[in-house]
Amino acid sequence: QVQLVESGGGSVQAGGSLKLSCARSGFIDGSCGMGWFRQAPGKELVDREFVSSISVDGTTILANSVKGRFTTSQDNAKNMLYLQMNSLKTEDTAVYYCAALDYGLGGCTNGLGIWGQGTLVNVSS
Repeated sequence: QVQLVESGGGSVQAGGSLKLSCARSGFIDGSCGMGWFRQAPGKELVDREFVSSISVDGTTILANSVKGRFTTSQDNAKNMLYLQMNSLKTEDTAVYYCAALDYGLGGCTNGLGIWGQGTLVNVSS
């Protein structure tokens, strides 16, 4: 059974940094890669916003809202996915979810229906 477990969330002031981690156990069949989504306060779960992805060949995609501030990486040997978040803004406040991905119109960016439990990032001004 596949399990994704996020960690690293917390509270930080605007301009600060956090690094999220996602530990993956089990094999995910049919996935093009792994990624991060976020659910902002007041938004529905189905409206989770794409943040970043990294495909099996190492290609990364970042949402325009986080380009230049966030980077994503993976350690395949450890089955770990990371999201380094720098220059955080109050609008980055959200629950961040690790996800297995499928191909969509924008590349390897669609959720495959396999999600972690989420980790809360709270950015204060």
